[in-house]
Amino acid sequence: MGFLSILLPIFSIFAIGFIGQKKIGFDTKAISTMALYLMSPVLVFRTFYTTKVDFDYLYLIIYTFALCFTLIIIVYIISFIKKYSTVETCGMILASSFMNNGNYGTPVVLLLFGETGLDTSIILMVIQQLVMCTIGVYYAAKGSIEGNGIKSALNAVKRMPIVYGAILGGTLHGLHITLGKSFQQAIDLVADAAIPTIMIVLGMQLAKISVKNLAKGKISFSLIIKLAISPVIAYLLTFFLPVDDTVKQIMIIMAAMPTAANTTMYALQFNTDPEFVSSATLISTSLSLATLPIIFTIVL
Repeated sequence: MGFLSILLPIFSIFAIGFIGQKKIGFDTKAISTMALYLMSPVLVFRTFYTTKVDFDYLYLIIYTFALCFTLIIIVYIISFIKKYSTVETCGMILASSFMNNGNYGTPVVLLLFGETGLDTSIILMVIQQLVMCTIGVYYAAKGSIEGNGIKSALNAVKRMPIVYGAILGGTLHGLHITLGKSFQQAIDLVADAAIPTIMIVLGMQLAKISVKNLAKGKISFSLIIKLAISPVIAYLLTFFLPVDDTVKQIMIIMAAMPTAANTTMYALQFNTDPEFVSSATLISTSLSLATLPIIFTIVL
């Protein structure tokens, strides 16, 4: 019941967006743009501003980037064999290489490990946000139909305000600069609304998807990579990192999380196979009801 109590609010927020899109109809691209360029930078700023990062977390940084790039390589191999287009490949990377360790993974870790595991999960969330707003944006822009490949992808990363929000937050934290109470309250209001807005956008996007048009083969590959291969790779990576057993368990569990909801926002913003990415996010989140308990049994 504890695990279901975490998952139920997530699906409830998806449902709000789904029903709203079906009954009213919204411009999802406009709402996605607002969440991406106005709300998410504030969320990332707050995360980097409030989180104390110790040198010991270097191992978590190595782990997160190593896991992400290994999964990307696997996607490239599959795409080469299946002869996927650039758009399809980048869509698969968005759906398969980035984990939902923020609004999903962190509460799960808190449920399993209590306050002792919360610090590790928060640091992993911070690092994952950095990965998402750089590597994630790069592949979303690279796969854009309107873009011109690598050049436009790099330009998209440079234009992304999320990156500068992270730099500004980390800088203020490092310089021990304290924000005024009123300013902090404004930041909290926007930051707290960012993740639910992103999840509502996902629900809206799902309302536009036709099950008949789903690329079942690609979805299957993506789900296998995200829910099965990813935790295995994480398990192998833990052999090379000098961290304690609890941290290793958290790393593996985080790797088994479903696709990050943010990837739908990126796919929608850059028009990088948004139906496929949205579907992979929803299905992987649904299947995690069955896969995560198995991971818990093996790891814990």
